Amino acid sequence: MSATKIGYLIPLNNDFKEDTSLSNIPLSPGPNVIGRNNISVSDKRLSRKHLTLTAAAEGGSANLLVEGANPVVVKSGDQRKKLKSNEHVSIFDGDIIELIPGHHFFKYVTSLSRKRPPSSNGGTGNEEPSTKRMQKHAECENGTGKGENCEEAIRDFRVSNDKLPLTFRLLRVQGLPGWANTSSVSIGDVIQGDVLVAILSNYMVDIDWLMPACPALAKVPHVLVVHGEGDGTLEHMKRRKRANWILHKPPLPISFGTHHSKAMLLVYPRGVRIIVHTANLIHVDWNNKSQGLWMQDFPWKDQNTPSTGCGFENDLVDYLSALKWPEFNANLPGLSNFKINPSFFKKFDYSSATVRLIASVPGYHTGPNLKKWGHMKLRTVLQECTFDKEFQKSPLIYQFSSLGSLDEKWMAELSSSMSSGFADDKTPLGLGEPLIIWPTVEDVRCSLEGYAGGSAIPSPLKNVEKGFLKKYWARWKASHTGRCRAMPHIKTFTRYNGQELAWFLLTSSNLSKAAWGALQKNNSQLMIRSYELGVLFLPSMKRHGCGFSCTNNGGPSKEQRGSIKNPEVQKTNLVTLTWQGSHRNTDESSEVISLPVPYELPPQRYSSEDVPWSWDRRYTKKDVYGQVWPRQVQL
Repeated sequence: MSATKIGYLIPLNNDFKEDTSLSNIPLSPGPNVIGRNNISVSDKRLSRKHLTLTAAAEGGSANLLVEGANPVVVKSGDQRKKLKSNEHVSIFDGDIIELIPGHHFFKYVTSLSRKRPPSSNGGTGNEEPSTKRMQKHAECENGTGKGENCEEAIRDFRVSNDKLPLTFRLLRVQGLPGWANTSSVSIGDVIQGDVLVAILSNYMVDIDWLMPACPALAKVPHVLVVHGEGDGTLEHMKRRKRANWILHKPPLPISFGTHHSKAMLLVYPRGVRIIVHTANLIHVDWNNKSQGLWMQDFPWKDQNTPSTGCGFENDLVDYLSALKWPEFNANLPGLSNFKINPSFFKKFDYSSATVRLIASVPGYHTGPNLKKWGHMKLRTVLQECTFDKEFQKSPLIYQFSSLGSLDEKWMAELSSSMSSGFADDKTPLGLGEPLIIWPTVEDVRCSLEGYAGGSAIPSPLKNVEKGFLKKYWARWKASHTGRCRAMPHIKTFTRYNGQELAWFLLTSSNLSKAAWGALQKNNSQLMIRSYELGVLFLPSMKRHGCGFSCTNNGGPSKEQRGSIKNPEVQKTNLVTLTWQGSHRNTDESSEVISLPVPYELPPQRYSSEDVPWSWDRRYTKKDVYGQVWPRQVQL
């Protein structure tokens, strides 16, 4: 191994004090094999190649891969994770490794922290200042963060429950330090409580992962899974599903389309929870990647009071109607017997909705339907909005995880929609210059998953290498959310000026004609191939009464009930987590809403050395697990 030492494994006794009877194990850059050959213990449960620690030369985090037959435990702060053979995780300065669960404790310490005086906390792995310095060393010194974006801004992102619908949250990522998962969510955080009906809409569904990951689903009387899986996986789902589950794949009338929307509709005795997010229902999407999720609860309507609906309700029911799922009956205790179809969802009061829905459904859309879907729906909604004058000709961001086959004509068509809207003096905002945030080959190689993370960024070289795209490329840099190495599966589109946002879209839509639609026949027809769904945050969408909860045991207050019936719109200013200072608008009736945009704004353009990731190229430089791409399989 190299003479350069970037860290050590420090042996600990059962009290987590340093065990001076055993030698420290030095770690060099690259793979370090740990096992019976370099640990002075006779326990034969330890393999000669028990685990491999792959450490970066800068001495930051390391990747731990279990090589032996017996499990290994990693303790990070107050979290304890058990890993089986061939499973891996990122470890950080101060984390404790149990080579055998409950036995043979070693603390991972970087060379940087070994130069400091020993901690007084007894080596519990909770040395936050050490973790913070390690993060800055690994991200800032390597150029993955700078200036205000190098601060751990997400650490301070805490939102009260009554204001959660005003923003979105990132999904929890395994292996990140605790600060990076502040206010993040897992699937068990959103599917909870006394759910009577669950509609799960997604592209990929791993039913073997979903059931243990979300045991609350086993108690739901009626579950409809709207999916985009192929015949092979569908047959497996049919064999493994519970008897009360219905599987439905929506019609795809145009070739090369998919059902790609990611949403959940959960019906409760008190109302309905609408969730729009970006993760497939598979393990890696909910544990290893940068993802986003929005949700809001809505009460049942007062059946004695006529309701005319609202934009959110109309958009939701129109979208659900396009899915054409088989209607089913549900006896909801204490309520009634209902037919669960799209019209059923008109029974809820969406007047407090904090977002607008932007959906796509396949078809050749003309006449009044031309403006109902895809980028034309976004154009229509933005044209109804007034924005601060500072957003005139301000730039656009397209951030996604799959790139379609594009041309300059369609890019101009899309930017025209994305640039819609008027300033407060009634003049158009004007065209914004878009940038595409897209991981480089080096980003993927060094990611939490190594090259394997690139399998969820499935764009072929023929789409990525088009010359006209070069002017759009910008780096995925996410040090302020701790997600530089958590490859993005989140999809976002926004218009911004500094750290202030004109609007922000969290969506399932990638950058493709199939998702957004393409105008045809002299702009009189919009052709869309796929189903997509997103939520649009606007500066005037805050409504009092948005704090209603389906899972809160207490009822809404009189003030809440009144505000739900007559929601009052309040001006809001949308900003990133790294925004500082006061808004130039001094109107006391406005409120600043922070959105956890995971990447740095403004983004850094590609350098001449940066190569955009494409998944069908060969990469021979080994990743953090010592693998090349495509991964070589030994039979």
